[in-house]
Parts: sequence; C-alpha cells; structure tokens
Amino acid sequence: MLILLAFIIVFHITSAALLFISTIDNAWWVGENFSTDVWRVCFTNASICVAITDEFREYQSIQAVQAAMILSTIFCCVGFLVFILQLFRLKQGERFVLTSIIQLLSCLCVMIAASIYTDRHEELHKSIGYMAEVSEGQYGYSFVLAWIAFAFTLISGAMYLVLRKRK
Repeated sequence: MLILLAFIIVFHITSAALLFISTIDNAWWVGENFSTDVWRVCFTNASICVAITDEFREYQSIQAVQAAMILSTIFCCVGFLVFILQLFRLKQGERFVLTSIIQLLSCLCVMIAASIYTDRHEELHKSIGYMAEVSEGQYGYSFVLAWIAFAFTLISGAMYLVLRKRK
C-alpha cells in the first residue's frame, strides 16, 4: 500500500509540474524566429518580448485560456493538499471523493484551455498587434504538455475515485 501511495503522490506532483510548465513557459506556438504563449510573444532574432494585451484581436479567447490554465493549476495544487488532509482524516475504507472531484475539475479546466487555444489559434495569430508574421508556426511543447497534463489529471482523478483508504 505504501508503494501505491508513493506512486499516487508522485503522479499528482508530476501533473502539477506539467501544469505549471505549460502555463508559464513560452512555447504554445513556435516558429523559426518567434515563440508565443498565452502571456507574451518573443522574437528570437530581435531578443524582445511583447505582452499580449487588449490591442490583440481575439484577446478574450486568450484571457479565457489564461484563466482556465490558472484555475487548473490551482485546482491541482488544492487537490494535493486535500488529499494529504484526507489521508490522515478519513476513516478506513472511505474513498477520496473530494480529492477526485477537485482533480477532475483541474482536468476540465485544462481541457477547456487547450480546446479554446486549438479552436482559435488561427484567429489568435493573425492579429495586427504582433510585430511580425506569427501565423506560420506550429504547436509548441507547452501546448503538448497541457494535453499531457489533461490526461494525467484525468487518470489521477479516476485513481482517487477508486482508491480506498486501507490499513
């Protein structure tokens, strides 16, 4: 049981790390001389970064992605704290339902964020606010990490739902 518990804790911490990296790192959309995320656009040959503000077209979509990713990260961290508390407070044989619900909310938020970005990426990168052409690019590793975090949080939420506290 101790090995299973250690695996679950490592899995949850990995999920949180993936969410932090995908939310913070600047690689949701990359090209030859630029990289962009939900916060800013950086141009590698000029070594400058421009914050994404309301002058960008589809700014509301970017704000929705930002909010969903932040909520997902917060839910994942709160879920871990609730799991630790439930580990010592639950009676033997009870399930970690509250932890599972929080983790599944985290899963839902990251799915919403990545789905919005997937749907709106063409419009997002045609804005006049960019100093260079960024529509010719591809999804970066932060975007992929967001989808991997979705899978991890989904699996983690299901594990908590099935997990019972044993001796």
